[in-house]
Amino acid sequence: MDAAFRPSRRGALRRTALLYGTAMALLPHGALAAPQAEVLDEISVTSVSPVQARTAPVTSAGTGILPVVTDTFSPVTVVTQDQIARNQPTTLGDALADRPGLSSSSYAPGAASRPILRGLDNARVRIQENGVITGDVSDLGEDHGVPMNPLVDQRIEVIRGPATLRYGSGSIGGVVSAENNRVPTFIPAKGYSGQVTSGFSSVDGGRLGAATVDAGGDGIAVHADGFASATDSYAIPGGIQRNSATQSQGSSVGISAIGDRGFVGIAFSHYDALYQIPGGEAEQARTRLDPRQDKVLSRGEYRPTEGPFEVIRYWAGGSVYRHDENGIGENGIDGIQAVFKNREVEGRVELQHVPVTLPFGTLTGALGLQSGRRVLNSALESFLPATDARSNAAYLFEELNVGNGLRFQAAGRIEGDRVASTATQFPSDYPPVPGEDPEQFRLTRRFAPKSASLGALQDLPYGFVASLNGSYVERAPTAYELFSQGPHDATATFEIGNPSLKLERARTAEISLRRAEGPFRLDATGYYTRYTGFIYRNYTGALCDDDFASCGSGSELRQIVYRQQNATFYGAEIGAQIDLLPIGNGWAGIEAQYDFVHAQFDDGTYVPRIPPHRLGGGVFVRADGWFARVNLLHAFDHTEIAAFETTTAGWNDLRAEVSYTKALNPTLYGATEITLGLQGRNLLDDDIRNSASFKKDEILLQGRNVRLFMTARF
Repeated sequence: MDAAFRPSRRGALRRTALLYGTAMALLPHGALAAPQAEVLDEISVTSVSPVQARTAPVTSAGTGILPVVTDTFSPVTVVTQDQIARNQPTTLGDALADRPGLSSSSYAPGAASRPILRGLDNARVRIQENGVITGDVSDLGEDHGVPMNPLVDQRIEVIRGPATLRYGSGSIGGVVSAENNRVPTFIPAKGYSGQVTSGFSSVDGGRLGAATVDAGGDGIAVHADGFASATDSYAIPGGIQRNSATQSQGSSVGISAIGDRGFVGIAFSHYDALYQIPGGEAEQARTRLDPRQDKVLSRGEYRPTEGPFEVIRYWAGGSVYRHDENGIGENGIDGIQAVFKNREVEGRVELQHVPVTLPFGTLTGALGLQSGRRVLNSALESFLPATDARSNAAYLFEELNVGNGLRFQAAGRIEGDRVASTATQFPSDYPPVPGEDPEQFRLTRRFAPKSASLGALQDLPYGFVASLNGSYVERAPTAYELFSQGPHDATATFEIGNPSLKLERARTAEISLRRAEGPFRLDATGYYTRYTGFIYRNYTGALCDDDFASCGSGSELRQIVYRQQNATFYGAEIGAQIDLLPIGNGWAGIEAQYDFVHAQFDDGTYVPRIPPHRLGGGVFVRADGWFARVNLLHAFDHTEIAAFETTTAGWNDLRAEVSYTKALNPTLYGATEITLGLQGRNLLDDDIRNSASFKKDEILLQGRNVRLFMTARF
């Protein structure tokens, strides 16, 4: 392990189980490769259509590029527990990066890699755990990691389209929802259940372990989990990517009371990590971050026997987060260079009304109320003054089933947002005026975003389902878009906010065609979004040091300014699988995927940091407990670049995997099932650069990697 990298202090993990309505209209998912998918023991998922709950098993088969979606208005990508156990991602970005329409920031691979959805990230992508926002500062800078590890999740869902109005106008790009059983929602049939997983990767000496346990009886359920992972600096073609070691650990305990008419529960979790920032000035300064978070989460559900409401649900949580940015400062001393703190609380109540029978169909729906507060503080060489942001919202979802496989959906949301901080009046065009410091003043901005969506879904012959959605979404600018005013050494930027920013407005049309069952499975979506006042970080071309007076004559930090401009996004994401040959009790088949995003401002320039066109395909076999897959994902050259960006060469990621799952006698082995496998990534040892990463010109992603993994369930 690198000399500058020191182990963190605490350790342990979290788990998986039941989800209550993460999307507006979810059915059981799982990336499938065979119609005879296994059903995981004692795991169920609440499905809503869009808000009328029903339970159904989660399937666990498949290659991993397709969600199984049969009754949802919005595109929902799902990474199942089985796929998480095989791929063993340590960040949400790693778990999603190769899915159609999804990529990641990969600023610090394996540690700080936030999901990017259809070219959108940060303030436009909400990340939550069990329905409550994660409460970190990963949206402030790509070097800030999300304080969670997917190893203990039952599933990761990516929700796009109208369903995102359930969670906030800041979800304009989508919602990434990690679902687990930290607040227990079921009592295992035999009184206990659990899972243990571990693995080793060759590219970085990576080692990890995770365990989850659920138990209960007599109306009381308990949960405990823990995880730990560590890597050395990873290998790249021809060498080592220095200063890229990582380490993380965490744990959680939870308890719930479960009865015939609902449940209520609470959980406490802790996360602790230490990771390095590779490339450029950060590598030379041996920069490393040490995020820590404590979080409390509660959720519950009650089903009245009479009255206008069929189900009443709530989600609530609060967290305290801090990280220090350590490294060698200008004085040559290794120490804390910046501090970021975040305290955040959020609560949401949802009232699902009883179905209403109308002359032309059946109406189901729910009314929701949401409130939250976020207090941000930073110190030393940081770019954001103390801010206090508050939000209150109400939303309504309704679905009308008119019969013959035709359903209509409407949703609306209204918010009241308030952000208070210290604003800075910078000169126009942002060159410093010699001898004058920019004026600072206290400022409170208030916004009232309003959003609405309308959709239709129609069942078609041969199991196909078509959907058409339209939405209008307003987003209030965030605290850092309004009030940033200084250096951020870890990202090598000098960030300048714009306190005069207005609401960002997006009008989207989306069409989808899906087939989730049978020998041929398809998920294809096309979309078009017109933005009014799209907020983005614009490079001015100037370099700064650590104060504004140095901008234009500095040498280290790129000056970026938050601006607004009208923009158009359009793209498509397609995934398909077909079973060709019966083998044993399963199938051999082929799969393919393609996705692209085109994003351009009205002045003809391109939106910065957009993912490239990607095309992939391969073959798979799943039969008699065996699973094998060979797949190639190709990224095309990315040449649609913004000012001061550079082009990114295309790459090829050849992947292969083989695993075997065997049922065991728990009396003899203590486990009911075990999976052993071997997985290879970037087997061609290609130079892979992420065009959506600030670090793409400074670092390569991981070279050839072979991973050994094991999962046991009991």
